[in-house]
Amino acid sequence: MATFISVPLKKSSEVDLVKPLSKFVTSTYPPGEEQTEYLRAVEELNKLRKSALGRPLDKHESSLEILLRYYDQLCAIEPKFPFTELCLTFTWKDAFDKGSLFGGSVKLALASVGYEKTCVLFNVGALASQIAAEQNLDNDEGLKTAAKFYQLASGAFAHIKDTVLSALNREPTMDISPETVGTLSQIMLSQAQEVFVLKATADKMKDAIVAKLANQAADYYGDAFKQCQYRENLPKEVLPVLAAKHCMMQATAELHQSALANQKKKFGEEIARLQHATELVKTAASRYDEYVNVKDLSDKISRALTAAKKDNDFIYHDRVPEVKDLEHIGKASLVKATAIQTPVSQKFTDLFEKMVPMAVQQSVSAANSRKADTVNRLIGSMREATNLCNGVLASLNLPAALEDLSGDAVPQSILEKSRAVVQQGGLQSIEQLIKDLPELLQRNREILDESLKILDDEEATDNELRGKFNQRWNRTPSGDLYKPLRAEGNNFCNILDKAVQADQVVRERYTAHCEMITLLCKSESELSAAIPSANPAKTLQGSEVVNVLRAQLAQLDEVKREREVLEGEVKSVTFDMTAKFLTALAQDGAINEEALTTSELDTRYGSHTQRVQQNLRRQEELLSQIQVSHQEFSALKQSNSEANNREEVLKKLASAHDSYIEISSNIKEGTKFYNDLTEILLKFQNKCSDIVFARKTERDELLKELQQSIAREPSAPSFNVPSYQSNTPAPASGGPTPAPRTVFQPQAKPQPPARPPPPNITPQAASSSAPVSTPMAPSSTNPPPVGPPSQAQGPPYPTYQGYPGYYQIPMAYNPYAYGQFNMPYMPYQAQGQAGYPGAPPAQQPYPYPQQPPQQQPYYPQQ
Repeated sequence: MATFISVPLKKSSEVDLVKPLSKFVTSTYPPGEEQTEYLRAVEELNKLRKSALGRPLDKHESSLEILLRYYDQLCAIEPKFPFTELCLTFTWKDAFDKGSLFGGSVKLALASVGYEKTCVLFNVGALASQIAAEQNLDNDEGLKTAAKFYQLASGAFAHIKDTVLSALNREPTMDISPETVGTLSQIMLSQAQEVFVLKATADKMKDAIVAKLANQAADYYGDAFKQCQYRENLPKEVLPVLAAKHCMMQATAELHQSALANQKKKFGEEIARLQHATELVKTAASRYDEYVNVKDLSDKISRALTAAKKDNDFIYHDRVPEVKDLEHIGKASLVKATAIQTPVSQKFTDLFEKMVPMAVQQSVSAANSRKADTVNRLIGSMREATNLCNGVLASLNLPAALEDLSGDAVPQSILEKSRAVVQQGGLQSIEQLIKDLPELLQRNREILDESLKILDDEEATDNELRGKFNQRWNRTPSGDLYKPLRAEGNNFCNILDKAVQADQVVRERYTAHCEMITLLCKSESELSAAIPSANPAKTLQGSEVVNVLRAQLAQLDEVKREREVLEGEVKSVTFDMTAKFLTALAQDGAINEEALTTSELDTRYGSHTQRVQQNLRRQEELLSQIQVSHQEFSALKQSNSEANNREEVLKKLASAHDSYIEISSNIKEGTKFYNDLTEILLKFQNKCSDIVFARKTERDELLKELQQSIAREPSAPSFNVPSYQSNTPAPASGGPTPAPRTVFQPQAKPQPPARPPPPNITPQAASSSAPVSTPMAPSSTNPPPVGPPSQAQGPPYPTYQGYPGYYQIPMAYNPYAYGQFNMPYMPYQAQGQAGYPGAPPAQQPYPYPQQPPQQQPYYPQQ
């Protein structure tokens, strides 16, 4: 019957998936078996893309299967990789763009995996249409296969129509625009219905069924034709094929409905329907004969009409009704667009099956952050209680006051504190750590500043080019694209500012206790000499107050040891929210991370929180009792200035020890913080470098396209060709179109006698020159002006060997005289180049239009 329409494949540029995806895997997952498996999967994914898009595909189901597997894999990995941060740019050409004289084509480059999915699905539909068009429709298997793939193609294009705008967030190329793919989907559905008409006819189904199927096919083709009228980017042969198919399917429906009328003995209706079918096939044959073949259908209708008329004229004499009075033929659709539901391929295996989606990864990260906050809050409250306890005891000079009843020896607790300070490096270790902090801070600031600077430089370049090209610079502004990165950079700046403030607090505390810490680092004899002596208070050694106070201090020590155990238990709690988040995502399609994490934290840390609170309340009670007992103890002690001075020094030494431990811990935490932040900032710098490199590549590609586009634009507006240039001789076939020449039009003169035939010339001369056209008689008036030419005038290609430029050809005397007329001089010309009018005989008037001397040909600017 008629030719079936198939869709060309889109072409993609090569993309390296290995480098960006591997970088994400190595930065996200620790070295081990899991990371190795994911890196191997990245390699397989890259090979799969090359198989699907990097080579010509055969029109076979195996090639379609590769495309479907790659599409399914894209759908599977889309939620698992942060493609917006990886800056993977996918470049695709318009499937229907033929390019221009100077090469190039309409293409679009986007850093969007949704764009890649859309284009791959377009190729799925296109290849399915090509496979269907290749089927042998003379057998049942071919008909079934063609119908199956036409419906798959229709479903693929329909899916793009519904999702392309949300997947791209910008204007797509014309081939994947909702209007174009909607039209293609309708065309494929029409062809699938036509295949069922052919199958029903081959299966010799009832005429009523075939008529309804054909009428539905005609209706589908009519809808496709209406949609296609506004699609200028589709190939020019699509519109006439659809119009012809509409007529032929309608004629087929009328043919089978006429047979049904014959069965019902409605012979007039039979003839009316056959006459209408005849008109339809005549319309298709007269208008679209170069696109479709209607001979078989026309012959079948013609034979049926001849037989029906003969029977009616001789036997039935039934009245033939008007076509408009005929009953409408019913419709029956056996096709529908195949729904695209992943996985589309039955052989699909997820290469990253164990990798969780990004939504789960982000939720796990947020849950870990909440867990860290909970742990830090519990441990922080316990450490704060310990510092408070140490501060209160130091202010009361406990337990040193109980050990210093002799009044002249160094208390044992002070000696233990001194040894602890010396073992940890003493003053020198703190000074070295404090000295290193500014260098670590400066290193982090330099990394952060350099990262933000490369963003600033690229954004400045983008803004400059946007101002230069205006609307032509149609890519996403760098300022919009970099907003998440700049927010992240500002967060790092705030973190560094807070770290600077924390460093200052540590330095001030160190300065305040530096003198006493130095004293703690000295030997016992030097320490004893530095502590003032006091009168002995040996009378208090057996006092009840002293015993009570010692018992209370022992209980307080037990509370502090319990906190140390609690801190270890809190740190050791581990749990993984991945399974719960995956379940929530599968059931609800979203993850309520806060609710799920809070519930889990309450379960895991509820008992620990209660024990910490009980411990803090117990310490608060003991400190209150110790303060009361210390007041009684102080009242019993003999009060004098020496004892007060000694107690003050002992308090400062105890406080210096506690401050040393705290300062040392803070500085070590600060050093670890700066080192960890350096790794994070280096990753941030790499992220900035990657996106700037991708933007630079995209920028260079866009600049190249703009330069080619500008080069193709005409430098001057089109204009009407003067009338006197419209009568130039037609160029010889096969040669380039000559430039228009200014031709002088003399007044009409009597024509000379006919020229005699030319003399014989050598084959070489004959092969090197084209025959000279007989000049036309000049007209007395100029013809009316013509419109602008349909194509640029002048030589269509730049002058190079094989296409010589056009120049004024000098006229010379022809040495071959024949009779009273000289033959025109035949100048040398390249093979395939049209000839020029020869020169007139010497001292003869100019009976023919000639090229004026000293006048250069005019070439319109391209």
